[in-house]
Amino acid sequence: MKKLLIALLASVLLLPGFKGWAQEQVIDEVVAVVGANYVLQSDIEAQYIQFRMQGGITDARATRCQILEDLLFNKLLLNQAELDSVVVTDDQVNQTMEARFRYYIQQFGSQEKLEQFYKKSILEIKEEFRGPVREQLMVEEVQNTILKDLKVTPSEVRAFFNSLPKDSIPTIDTEYELNRIVKEPSINKEELEATRERLKSLRDRIVKGESFSTLAVLYSEDPGSARKGGEVGFMGRGQLYPEYEAAAFGLKKGEISDIIKSRAGYHIIQLIERRGEQINTRHILLMPKISDSDIIKASRLLDSVAGLVREGKMTFEEAALKYSDDPGKINGAQMVNETTGNTRFLAGQLDPKVFFAIDKLQPGEISRPVNSMNEEGKQTLSIYMLKTRTEPHRASIKEDYSTIQEWALNKKRGDVIDKWIAEKISKTYFRINESFRDCNFKHSWEIK
Repeated sequence: MKKLLIALLASVLLLPGFKGWAQEQVIDEVVAVVGANYVLQSDIEAQYIQFRMQGGITDARATRCQILEDLLFNKLLLNQAELDSVVVTDDQVNQTMEARFRYYIQQFGSQEKLEQFYKKSILEIKEEFRGPVREQLMVEEVQNTILKDLKVTPSEVRAFFNSLPKDSIPTIDTEYELNRIVKEPSINKEELEATRERLKSLRDRIVKGESFSTLAVLYSEDPGSARKGGEVGFMGRGQLYPEYEAAAFGLKKGEISDIIKSRAGYHIIQLIERRGEQINTRHILLMPKISDSDIIKASRLLDSVAGLVREGKMTFEEAALKYSDDPGKINGAQMVNETTGNTRFLAGQLDPKVFFAIDKLQPGEISRPVNSMNEEGKQTLSIYMLKTRTEPHRASIKEDYSTIQEWALNKKRGDVIDKWIAEKISKTYFRINESFRDCNFKHSWEIK
């Protein structure tokens, strides 16, 4: 896909900390206006910092110009969304944010590390993210409308491939397809009961008159809310764990819940205030700890499962349906690359621990159990079966049709987007700061 089309998402893929950092380093100003929307110098610097951290910038000025053009396109889409009265619901925003923050937490290793890095609670970070996410969903709705039902025929795929200069046909690096069985170690009953008893003791102390807030600061294992006396902040339906939400919405002001179990652990909850369909609560969270023996037990189970597959007593897919804790098991336990949407991974797209576990395997072989953290920051163990491995080679229609088809479709999408931009430029008010007059833009943005 053309760089312009890829990069339009970049402005909201940044966490607020990046943007805030950039704003502290530059004198901010409006550098472009598109309709009723504007681009700030800090918007450009935020993305520039991220690109610089990733390496590979050879021309700082050209990079900033490209970022500005990407943002102009983004604002042009947003302007169209506003003209078309595109509606994005709170549920859509919440679902998108949850998915995105699961990814961020996975990248940082845990929610606590994410919060420590940005010196804010997860709820504060999400609140800063809410507006940009809503805008991005509006932008995506317009883009989806522009590209709706766009397809490429086999003849178009062949024509695209044949149009590539022979010495410029891309090389396909080694790609891997993997199946996975995930196991969350079961916490022993003694630890579960001990955790409940510790929380019951805290609840009893609160009922007898001790401060909920003080005990939350001292004992709660939710790093985001503990330092604020356990206060979560105003939340609507669908923003909390279902069990937490059901209990919290049933409380009266000041009332304390019984012990509630969610995927995070065990909670006691106090309702601070309710405003319509939003509630502000405080809670104390205690999380049962996974012991070394729990991990060993899960590892041995996965070793046994791998043995059953190797002995031909069941297929890997059958074993996944029976033993895996991964929701993806219903799709044959095949891993999906979230970056591309297909099932192929480059080495750099795999967790290093996973790559080292599967790199020496032959197709059909199964790895040893690999320790990792899931999206909620919980420890898991997984075994991987290498389904396919391709060797580096120049792309060919015979071996790489689906990849070439994707290239051809992206080229067609880019052409459609280019045409749309050309049409909208003449109908939309915009202004670009003179400081960017020297940019070699791809599109004919008129500089006023």
